[in-house]
Amino acid sequence: MKRKQIVIGIIVILCAGLGIYALVKSHGAAAAADEDEATPSVVTVQVGSLKRMTLHNYVSGYGTIEAAPATADEPAAGAQLAAPVAGIVTKINAIAGQQMKKGDVLVELNSGTTTFDYAEAEVERQEKLFAQQNTSLRNLQDAEAQLASLQIVAPLSGTITRVNVKLGQAVDATTIVAEVMDLRRLAVSAQIPAAEAGELKTGEEVQLLGSTPVTTSLSFVSPAVNANDGTISIWASLSPDSGLRPGQFVPLKIVTAVHTNCLAAPEASIVTDENGNSVIALVKGDDATQVPVKIGLRENGWVEVEAQGLKEGDSVVTVGAYGLPDKTKIQIVNSADEATTNSSSAQ
Repeated sequence: MKRKQIVIGIIVILCAGLGIYALVKSHGAAAAADEDEATPSVVTVQVGSLKRMTLHNYVSGYGTIEAAPATADEPAAGAQLAAPVAGIVTKINAIAGQQMKKGDVLVELNSGTTTFDYAEAEVERQEKLFAQQNTSLRNLQDAEAQLASLQIVAPLSGTITRVNVKLGQAVDATTIVAEVMDLRRLAVSAQIPAAEAGELKTGEEVQLLGSTPVTTSLSFVSPAVNANDGTISIWASLSPDSGLRPGQFVPLKIVTAVHTNCLAAPEASIVTDENGNSVIALVKGDDATQVPVKIGLRENGWVEVEAQGLKEGDSVVTVGAYGLPDKTKIQIVNSADEATTNSSSAQ
């Protein structure tokens, strides 16, 4: 009986010791946790500065250089010339690159019913007879019409850009015999998706981004959508000294909005919070505080921002902004001036 009491006593003492050990350990862990909570974590970030600048909104696309289309003031600057009647090419008076005046005869034909030489001689004969009052005006006009059907004339003064026929070749009304273009009146045309074209208006600035940049203004915006591809046709006239050639394919941007002296933030500093709002992390000392902002135009790595209290020169978190908790202790590893310089040089 005595031995049993001793064993029970030893077990009670061991259990009491284990309980005391667990209690001490629990208090130690809680103290460590409290200490961790009392010491905020520090996040390493990079920063940039808000600045005042001019930002643009663009509609981008690709355009083709071609002859300017007809307007209320001028005819089209280019034309494809077809044969008036079916016939055989007997004479070619033009070569590619040659300058022609309006009314010059480019190509002569023989038809199945007469020859160019005969028709020309008949006009001369009818003119003499008419002068002598030995024929009617109707006969003279018929002779002139027959001659006109056997010649292809330049409808405008310009440069022959292409001759598509050879001597002895058979042609008809579907044959494009030659092309003429006034190279002083060129335009760039493009097809812009209808979803983006709603902002376009005539007079807006157009920037052609080829090897030699050219700036002009929008001359025409089609009111109709192309049902085949959902685009809208636009074109802009070019100055005679643009240096561009017909057929060139060039990237272009149309300026649809210009905001001057607006407050802009580096694009990397704009993030979306858990509520879907755009925010920036504004830096004050070693703290970063989230500030909701209204964003506007974007260009070359900068974003227009608007919020009460923001001003030029304010520092904002760029690298490390995404997922950064509000009111966080931070450690900056660059200067705002350095980040601004890098962003500006990347434009």
